[in-house]
Amino acid sequence: MATWHTASDEELERNERRSGWRTVRKVSPYLWPADKPWVKYRVVLAMLALIASKVIAVGTPLLYKQAVDTLAGEGVSELALGAIGLTVAYGMARLMTNGFQQLRDAVFAKVAQRALRTLALETFEHIHRLSMRYHITRKTGGLSRIIERGVKGVEFLLRFMLFSIGPLMLELLMIAAVLFWLFDVWYLAVVAGTIAVYIWFTFKVTEWRVRLRRVMNDQDTDANQKAIDSLLNFETVKYFGAEQREAQRYDSAMKGYEAAALKTSYSLAFLNFGQSFLITSGLVGVMVLATLGVQNGTLTVGDFVMVNAYMIQITMPLNFLGTVYREIRQSLVDMGEMFDLLEQPTEVSDKPDAPALVVNGGGITLDNVHFGYDEERPILKGVSLTVPAGNNVAIVGASGSGKSTIGRLLFRFYDVGDGALKIDEQDVRDVTQVSLHDAIGVVPQDTVLFNDTIRYNIAYGRDGATMTDIEDAAKAAQIHDFIMTLPEGYETAVGERGLKLSGGEKQRVGIARTLLKNPPILLLDEATSALDTETEQEIKEALARAGEGRTVITIAHRLSTIAEADRIIVLEQGQIVEEGTHAALLDKGGRYSQLWLKQQSEDDLAA
Repeated sequence: MATWHTASDEELERNERRSGWRTVRKVSPYLWPADKPWVKYRVVLAMLALIASKVIAVGTPLLYKQAVDTLAGEGVSELALGAIGLTVAYGMARLMTNGFQQLRDAVFAKVAQRALRTLALETFEHIHRLSMRYHITRKTGGLSRIIERGVKGVEFLLRFMLFSIGPLMLELLMIAAVLFWLFDVWYLAVVAGTIAVYIWFTFKVTEWRVRLRRVMNDQDTDANQKAIDSLLNFETVKYFGAEQREAQRYDSAMKGYEAAALKTSYSLAFLNFGQSFLITSGLVGVMVLATLGVQNGTLTVGDFVMVNAYMIQITMPLNFLGTVYREIRQSLVDMGEMFDLLEQPTEVSDKPDAPALVVNGGGITLDNVHFGYDEERPILKGVSLTVPAGNNVAIVGASGSGKSTIGRLLFRFYDVGDGALKIDEQDVRDVTQVSLHDAIGVVPQDTVLFNDTIRYNIAYGRDGATMTDIEDAAKAAQIHDFIMTLPEGYETAVGERGLKLSGGEKQRVGIARTLLKNPPILLLDEATSALDTETEQEIKEALARAGEGRTVITIAHRLSTIAEADRIIVLEQGQIVEEGTHAALLDKGGRYSQLWLKQQSEDDLAA
């Protein structure tokens, strides 16, 4: 077996053991929560049912022995039930063993499901609390598999650790005590030796199989990620005729999974045969001792049958020991990954007892703001800007100048590196994120919709909105008439990410959703840059309506959409190089004028 271990494997195993104990410690409170007495009652009742089933199970072969001896005429039952009575008692004992097992499972089911649901919800909420930085570097497919496997591992761990390993040890000890008491130490020695070698062999081979399973899981996660990534980019795949390329890429990942799965299957065959050999050897050894006892008259035929019954009773749970141990180990690994996820720090978090943002108009101030996604690559380099309440200020600049970054900082997807960003003189870092998000409505460049109805997607803007509210928002966004032409109206499904709607229709739904939210501050992040000129004009009118009575920051690439802004800010390499009205900046003949003339010439060529 030594050849299966390397230094890195041993280090990995030590880390896994530490992670396993951490997982057990974290799961334990869900079995014995201080504020949920009913959970404790159910756990205690389940354990009592478990002990009752094991006591009856260990006593059952004694009834079997009495019945056989009575039929063989080798003794009179101490219970005075007769052969038929003993047979009926034997059947009732088996039934009671199963009944208490089912009672145990039924009582414990609510405890396990509560733990599973609570952990799943905690993980889901925590993922939403993690920063934008985490989400843009994490692969969605891999993340979903970690959650899926981790949550499934909770139920398996709770059920099998409590109801397989513990009960198995209890049953083995009780049977060993019965054999020692009724027979002699040699029976106990053979059984104990068989079990010890069996467990050693099972655990050693299973440790090897866990490493193989880990590789298989990695390949599975990789294949799943590639599949999800490809499906999310369905249009891109079609544009470049890359279906075969994607299929080969997926098949390559599945080839790695296939190889790992085959090794896992081969190792399972080796494990099963080895277990069968050891158990059969022990069974034969004990039966030979019993046969000798019957031959020399120290044991009855009933004793022989009872010994056989006990060995079979031991064999059945031991046959599953490798599977249970492997699955428990795997559950610990899977849950360890989930707890690693839960321990990911939230980069952006509320200060203790942070107050809610109080908006009195919605004036925005950037005070010498410095920021970079990477410390070695600064994006904003001392930006200072004031947006009076109710004003429409546009931010323009070349790609990479930092204009979209200002929007992300305003919504507090990230915290500023230095300086301050304030709304009505309140630093956004000092108020709750919920109140900040409630105050800001965002219309992004590409509105992403849920795979649900148009009604659901518009209603997402405000929880509890009535149908009248939804229709009013749709009318303000100039999409109500279009919706009414659809066969199913507001109940029309938009498809995954809204693919059944055109770009302009999606943007209007996004605007309607934001209007329904009715925020005092509106952030338009290149909301028309992906649209054609005609649609852009229509959306521009809807956006103008949306901005009435609000503080508006428009991040624009197409300068024609912001000509009417109260003030235009020109960013260049993370710094403000110009600001003023459209007319004043054109007269100045600076950077804005260059960008304007360049776009005008591009539009003329396109026409």
